[in-house]
This record gives sequence, C-alpha cells and structure tokens, in this order.
Amino acid sequence: MASLELSDSSPELPSTPSLTIRTHNDNNNNNNQFFRSISHKEPSNNNIINNNNSSPADQIPSRLSSNSLAAPRFYVSQPSSPRLSFTSSPNPKHHHQQDHHNDNNIHTIYRCISSVLKKDGQILSIAASNGLVYTGSQTNIIRIWKLPEFTECGQLKTKTCMAVALEVSNDKVYAAYSDSKIRVWHRTWEGIIKHVRIATIPRPGNYVRNYITGKDKMMKHVGPITSMAINISDDILYSASIDTTVKVWRISDLKCIETIQAHQEPINAIVVADDGVLYTASDDATVKVWRRNFCSGDRPHSLTVTLPAKHSPVKALTLTSDGGVLYGGCTDGYVHYWLKGWFSGQLQYGGALQGHTHAVMCLANVGDYVVSGSADSTSRVWIRDQQDGQHKCLAVLQGHRGPIRCLSAFISGRITEEVDQDGCTICTGSLDGVLKVWRVRCCSNGTTTTTTTTIRGISQNNCEYFELN
Repeated sequence: MASLELSDSSPELPSTPSLTIRTHNDNNNNNNQFFRSISHKEPSNNNIINNNNSSPADQIPSRLSSNSLAAPRFYVSQPSSPRLSFTSSPNPKHHHQQDHHNDNNIHTIYRCISSVLKKDGQILSIAASNGLVYTGSQTNIIRIWKLPEFTECGQLKTKTCMAVALEVSNDKVYAAYSDSKIRVWHRTWEGIIKHVRIATIPRPGNYVRNYITGKDKMMKHVGPITSMAINISDDILYSASIDTTVKVWRISDLKCIETIQAHQEPINAIVVADDGVLYTASDDATVKVWRRNFCSGDRPHSLTVTLPAKHSPVKALTLTSDGGVLYGGCTDGYVHYWLKGWFSGQLQYGGALQGHTHAVMCLANVGDYVVSGSADSTSRVWIRDQQDGQHKCLAVLQGHRGPIRCLSAFISGRITEEVDQDGCTICTGSLDGVLKVWRVRCCSNGTTTTTTTTIRGISQNNCEYFELN
C-alpha cells in the first residue's frame, strides 16, 4: 500500500482555505479555541469585547450563521454539556447536575424530573396555571397534567387539530387552532377538575352577520393564529396571526372590537404588560409597542415606538413581571433585551444573550429567571442580577432530539409543597413529541455537593425520565 506520509524533501503544498476546525495554542492559555472559516466575513468577537468605549448596541457579538463553527465564548458562567451515560443509580434522588460559578460563589443544581412521550406528534403549545399544565399538539387533544407528580388528569377534545397557542386566565382556558378560531373552556374545582366548553371565537352568528354587511373587523383571522395574550384589567384577549394583524376581543361578549394592522410581515409573538401596553414581534425584525387610548374612537391602539432587532426576525417575546425588561428571541440565536427607563419610561436596547446556535423559538420569564428554547434542541436558563443588570447562563437543559417549540416556567414553591424561592420548574415541549419537566435551583457555596456529569435513566410510575447527576 502506498504511503501517505510526506518527506522533508516533498514540495510545499499551496496554502488553501481549510474547512476543518483549527486549534490554536496560546502561550498564556493552553485551552483550545475555535476559529471561524476565513471565508466568513464577520468581525472578530475579541474586538467587540475589548471595545469598552462602544455603546451597548455596538457591543453585541456577530450573529451566528449556519456556516459558522465558532463556539460561544461570551459567558464564562455557561455550564459545559453533560456527558450521556445511561447507568443505573442506587439512589437517584440525591444525584444532580451541578454547575459551579466561581465568580459569584453560586452553583446550579438542575435535573429532568419527568419525560413523557405520547402519540400526539409535535408539542406546539404549553400553558401552566394553579398546579395544572396544558399541552397542545398536532392532534385534536389538549392534555392536562397535574403537578408536582406530573400525571395526566384530563383532556380537552375538539374536532379541529393543532392547538398552536394556549392561554389560561380566571378559570378559563383559551386555545387557538389551525383553523384560525379560538375555543374557550370554563374550569371548575368542585371536588374534581372539570372543563366545560363554553364558546368559540369568533361566534358563528357574528362571523356570518359581519360577512354579509361587509364589516371585516369582527371576522376571523385569514391566516393561522400564532400567539395570544390576555389583559385581565381591561377584559381583553389579543390574538396575533401570520396575516400581519392583531385582533382585539372583548372577553365579556367575545366580540372583536378592533383589528390592528401591526406589521408588514407575519406576527410571531405578542405579550401585554400589566399597564396595558402591547408588544408585538414579527418577521420584519422589529418589536412594536402599542398603547391603548380610550378616547381614540374606532381604533384605540396607537403605535408608540418601533424597536429594531438587529436585522433578525423575532420569534418569541417575554416580559418581566414589573415590565422593566423586554426579551425577544430571534432567528440569529440571540436573545435581545430592552430596558425601560425609570424616569422616561422609554425602552432602550440593553444587549443580547448569546449561547444558542440556532433560532430561539420560545421564551419564558419567572422571578429573576429567563428561560429560552431553541431550534438547537436545548433550553437555557438565565438569571439577571438586580443590581448591575447583568445576565448569566445558569444551565443548559439537554435531552430533546428536536427543536424546542414551547415552554413554561414557574417558581417551584408556587406549585409544590416545597417552598423554594431560589429555584424554578420548567416544562419544555419539542417537535420530537417529548414533554419534559425540569427542576433548576441555585445554591450558595456553603452547600456541600458532589460534582458529576452523568445522566441516569430511570423509570418511575410508568414514565421514563432522566435525572441529571
């Protein structure tokens, strides 16, 4: 067999761009670093980090493209990916996945406490309320799960498939389906949990009546609904669609009272603050802020400001409980956020959270935690420091084999009997059809722990789940 080795006398080969990952040995740092392809015309991340005099908008790292092989290096507190090892555990309750943060003497303990696979196809929507979790999928069934044991306790069935959005408020469940209609159930707690379907939005009578009279503001969306939001104080339900409009429904009589021509491209997500301010995110790479004016006649919602999202379509939105920080998940893999000024009340660009390698498809916020789900099949848990406003990645939740389509987060003490204000529970739904429940907790350095990076597979109550150890 001919030898492939090159002798010293061999002629030098011409230098050509290499598509492989090259490692670089630094005299001061022995760790390997990944470099981008030389054909990739993006600025160096190091130049962005070292430029302390630039504005927050200029300090955002270059967006990750599908051809980029550069590993994220901006958040040193990000945990490493766990090693998969399906071995038996003698006592699974005491095994956790731990990530230590030496800079602030905090480490994170997180684990997957439940993983369920039903024959429902893709998980498309999740909503949690009062110890119950509702999940919508490609089928005509919305499953109801009871926490903390996460057992199925009911179903909501319709003739239409694909519940693409879910909202729960005041013992009412709102589900938007692929036929551009919203079904409403009333929930009762008389001994056992019961759900009674009470309405369909828009009502058939209203739809026909306005079609005949030529009025279109009460007609249903002409495209699939992508997101919903509820303003309890004003008794309003918002629905957004790929038809570029947002419809305003009065909950008392389920009538459409306004149609907002919000964007030029499909709307992917909407969220409403406690003060009634509406935020809409679109494929046109902008987030628009709308304020309701009760003295404006037929169109009370007016546009106040348009927030650019760095030329990347915005797929998800979430807002802190006090309305001080707005987060937007984009297709470039970043979570951009805007801060509201204490005096002016105007939103200003605060920066971006880097970590995901693919589009951010869903976001959730609870307490100081921000959870992002991505098409890279992972979810990231971030925490925001109330003093300096900096964000740190506490955990990378791995286990799904498909994009994370939806998620929900809540403080553990609000659902379970264990009061744990330093932790949260996260439900993630993926296009792989798997529904997972995670428990994440932050601990100080005074807690005695053992560091391991093993995932153990366990079966409990006929439900396979993985506990990260």
